Amino acid sequence: MTRKALGIDFGGTSVKIGLVDESGRILEETSFATADAAVQAKWLGRVESIAADWTAKGHSLAGIGVGVPGFTDFSRGFIYNLTNVPGWSSVPLAGIMRKRFGRPVYVDNDVNAMALGEYIHGAGKGLNHVFFATLGTGVGGALVVNGKIYRGAYSMAGEIGHVPILMNGRKTPEGRGGLETYVGNRQIVKCALSALRRGRKSAITDLAKGDLEQITPKVIASAAAKGDKLAVEIMDKTADCLATAFASVTYLLQPEAIIVGGGVAGSGAVLFEPLRRHLAERLHKYFAERIKIIPAVLGAKAGIIGSAMLAFQN
Repeated sequence: MTRKALGIDFGGTSVKIGLVDESGRILEETSFATADAAVQAKWLGRVESIAADWTAKGHSLAGIGVGVPGFTDFSRGFIYNLTNVPGWSSVPLAGIMRKRFGRPVYVDNDVNAMALGEYIHGAGKGLNHVFFATLGTGVGGALVVNGKIYRGAYSMAGEIGHVPILMNGRKTPEGRGGLETYVGNRQIVKCALSALRRGRKSAITDLAKGDLEQITPKVIASAAAKGDKLAVEIMDKTADCLATAFASVTYLLQPEAIIVGGGVAGSGAVLFEPLRRHLAERLHKYFAERIKIIPAVLGAKAGIIGSAMLAFQN
């Protein structure tokens, strides 16, 4: 009989839950707003109710995996804190859920979960060593080595967003010159707004229907796809910053591929073509010819599928 696990993608806006089999197929799926169940007891009650509905249909659970947007200790199933979700600091979530559900429970950072989903059932299928980067509000990363997530000594290896790309760059609590201080939704939009307010003419304004508040990375990418000069420059700069960090990843870790997911990664060729070009400029030919830069394929389902895989892999 095919095993099934509950995969929970606990985001700052919504909690997505799926019943997933070992082949990565989502058999049942639902979601609820994080704000509607931010209190731990209410959150647990919602999850328990959903699981009960599905088990009543004859489904059995081999285990539960939870991907969360924050600092975790995977070995203990412990949440130190969740980004943008108050009230979830110092929570031994795996232990709490094991007692409540009577099933094995695994809690990990959400990017690790997404990486595992892409590695097993997505763009990384068939590979052994993969680096996964997700581009959204910030830049997250995760590393798969010999088919397993590598978490490092403190469960948070792979944090590429804080890897410096500029020696004396912008200061943040995480360090100086980190990648995500130059790349991410806010930075991409800020770059466009700065140029437009200085008087640059661009199709970006037309696509936003004249409302600068409506400019998003998707709008900028659409303008770049149409050949707009400013938009192309912004996407090229974004790719150049990413390539700087990816070159370090390539030399240090030698993955077979770097898989790129997240909202910004949906830009397509206007991001990936300059990304591959700038990365090749930073690598010896031997590595440049071998490293693959691959778009993620699971999209919004990666978190659910990957979280469920945590239960199957452990």
